[in-house]
Amino acid sequence: MTKASVCINILILLLLLSCKQSEKDVVIEYYQKGKLNGAVLLAKNNVIICDTILGYSDFDRKILFQKQTSFYIASLAKPITAIGIMLLQQNNLLNYNDSAGKYIQELPEYAKNVTIKQLLTHTSGIKDYEGILDDKNLTNEQVLNWLNTQSTLNFTPGSKYEYSNSGYIILAKIIETISGKPLDLFLKENIFQPLKMERTFVFKETTVQTVPKAIGFDKDKYLDDYRQLTTGDGGVYSTVEDLYKLDKALREGVLINKANTELMYQQPILSNGNSGEYGFGWFISKSPERIAMHTGGLNGFRSLFWRDLENDITLIVLTNQGDAFSVNDFLDEMRETMKK
Repeated sequence: MTKASVCINILILLLLLSCKQSEKDVVIEYYQKGKLNGAVLLAKNNVIICDTILGYSDFDRKILFQKQTSFYIASLAKPITAIGIMLLQQNNLLNYNDSAGKYIQELPEYAKNVTIKQLLTHTSGIKDYEGILDDKNLTNEQVLNWLNTQSTLNFTPGSKYEYSNSGYIILAKIIETISGKPLDLFLKENIFQPLKMERTFVFKETTVQTVPKAIGFDKDKYLDDYRQLTTGDGGVYSTVEDLYKLDKALREGVLINKANTELMYQQPILSNGNSGEYGFGWFISKSPERIAMHTGGLNGFRSLFWRDLENDITLIVLTNQGDAFSVNDFLDEMRETMKK
């Protein structure tokens, strides 16, 4: 065994001392089998049970993670965008039943009457650009231009649930229009700075890197880094510790008032009387526990933000070796350990 290997093994043991045995076993198993390279935080009743980071932030250069390394969180940015919209509503700057066209004149005619609430809950019918536009350095403006080449919605707004990244790009544009600020600055001033999320930022081509940033890889350790520039639907880098600060703030009503907290975790009622799957920025389930969660994935990154609202349990996972990590399998195993 090389000196470097010995040091890595010692580091693993030290980092895992903060984990209970059952959770530690799951984390070690996934790491040793090459299925987890990244950070894990588990908390219950406002107490952190496990907080660890394992592996390489850059496989090519053999750079180990630092505790402050930020990961691209992909669609975990959507709850943050939704919070931005809720903050504007709390300041009487918008109404959830307002049409998107009220704030974005360049929207195509077929999309102008879609409401902010429908955009938040993925019930708008706006076509999803993902899987169609995959240009390197894709921007929000390019997505909006593409929407203008389409002729219709996918369905009547409010009639069904269908996940749409494009819808959250429209929400980002609404935030910028109302606030008069670029999205990254608005989120920094109104969410990241107040909550002291010091290692969380919206990535831009002009971003000056002041914190260590993980590089994305695939399961075979080939480079597969984040390469799009869309925001609102993604575009954010963060750490498990910073996301836990956000979790605590939402539980304690620090940012969002009681009325909006209830809306955030409420499944929308569709026009046929059925319930949608998505509240304001979160997937919501109520069987058996009330769960708010989100996952994210793009290129070499995967992320999980799972929140048991009734039992005050939070699990956050960020990895930069995306397709090596099975979000659902890991979540199932960790949930089993929580029952013991």
